Amino acid sequence: MTAARLLRRLAPVAAAALLAAAGAAARLKDGFDHREHAKLFTSCQTCHLGAERAGAAVFPAAKDCASCHDGERQTAKGKVLERVRWTPRTGPAPSNLRFTHDRHAREVIEKAGRDSALACQACHVEPGATWMDVKHAVVASCLDCHRLGPTHLAVADTACGTCHYPLWEAKDVPEAKLALWKAPPSHDAPDFRLEGHGRLAGPVTIGGKAFDVSPSCATCHAREYCANCHVNAPESKVIQALGSDRRALAMKVDTDLPEPASHKAAGFERAHGRQAQDRELRQKCMTCHTQETCLTCHLAPPAAVRLIAARAPDRAPGVKVERKRPVTHGKDFTDGHGALAAASSRSCAGCHVQEQCLSCHRPNAAAQAGYHPPDFLSRHPVAAYSRETSCADCHNTSQFCQTCHVRSGLQSQGILGTRGSFHDANPTFAFSHGPAARQNLESCTSCHAERDCLVCHSANGGRRFNPHGPGFDAARLLRKNPQMCTACHGAAIPGL
Repeated sequence: MTAARLLRRLAPVAAAALLAAAGAAARLKDGFDHREHAKLFTSCQTCHLGAERAGAAVFPAAKDCASCHDGERQTAKGKVLERVRWTPRTGPAPSNLRFTHDRHAREVIEKAGRDSALACQACHVEPGATWMDVKHAVVASCLDCHRLGPTHLAVADTACGTCHYPLWEAKDVPEAKLALWKAPPSHDAPDFRLEGHGRLAGPVTIGGKAFDVSPSCATCHAREYCANCHVNAPESKVIQALGSDRRALAMKVDTDLPEPASHKAAGFERAHGRQAQDRELRQKCMTCHTQETCLTCHLAPPAAVRLIAARAPDRAPGVKVERKRPVTHGKDFTDGHGALAAASSRSCAGCHVQEQCLSCHRPNAAAQAGYHPPDFLSRHPVAAYSRETSCADCHNTSQFCQTCHVRSGLQSQGILGTRGSFHDANPTFAFSHGPAARQNLESCTSCHAERDCLVCHSANGGRRFNPHGPGFDAARLLRKNPQMCTACHGAAIPGL
């Protein structure tokens, strides 16, 4: 029986109820007052047939209400019942709930039979209230019936996907509504912002089904939300398992994260380089850091820095660090730094450039007397070869040395072992140049560039002479100076 037919049958005997409902007429514009109509309707399905029958309308049409609210009928006080003018919603509610009334009613009948006491008021009426004092839903009743606990947001994280769609599938939820969603209590845990949320995110297995990302996270979050902080979002399998939905940005993202406890540990600054060499630990570094973070301090970046993603428009900007004096550089470090620099110059080169050294060690070369003794020109080849001092500290060996050597006719005429070569004085130099290069490669670079060596010594072409020699310890050289390996191997250094 439709609402219109029921109203026509009740009209002669329910005039008093109609007059009592007149006060609700003005409120029909903003929302239907169920309590004012409690004596007219004995069944929710009178108006909401679609709540039980698939394909039927969930809300009555305006013409059904107009059986009473026709603009002519008057109340006892002579007030005319305003005609109802509204357009009922035809689609699903703007929600991320998997729930539908007809399916729920069908499952209740299948499990409990048609005599089940689980009627509409079980979900839409507060306990103890009158049956027409309805609400959209009494969530506590739903949670109690499904044994999920007393509080909605405190249910088990594995239960969210039972009732809710992932955010990117709930297309009808307006962005303004997302901004009002509250975070569950689990998000208030002390370590949640740094590491706790990662443990909850997944992967996880629920009911025998494996998920790459926890459905509890997918209920409220999409890929764009995580990408606000995670520099490695494009490489993270968990984050990529989330769908894409820019509405997720309507929820507040706090990118001002505290410093991890591991970074506050004593000696972290000295140890973080070794930790970055470890592949598993480096993956954690890549969550927050970009190459630019490392380059704030490392002017000569270590090999591990090249394996970290550079700053890009599709990545989070990463944390910003402030360059500061290392703890090893105490107040008296100036007096003793020379010995440390001589013993491990590569360590110094990580943060310092040559100009910084020369600002003190040779502040104004042009205004000073000659740095070398008067007869140095005649014996400088021996000094350079024996590395009495580092020529490159003051001279550009690829230009300064070659300019003089070419002018004097001392230049390379061809590859090793050919006539006209600079090394003609030693006919067997082609067979012994390896030890000479290993002893003082700087002297070779006065005339040669890498391409000259790669004519013969290349893993990718040329004559393929092994440049390493017998007994070569690749692991030792990789630890000592991995940048040397890139001359032949590029970024694909074996074992790195």
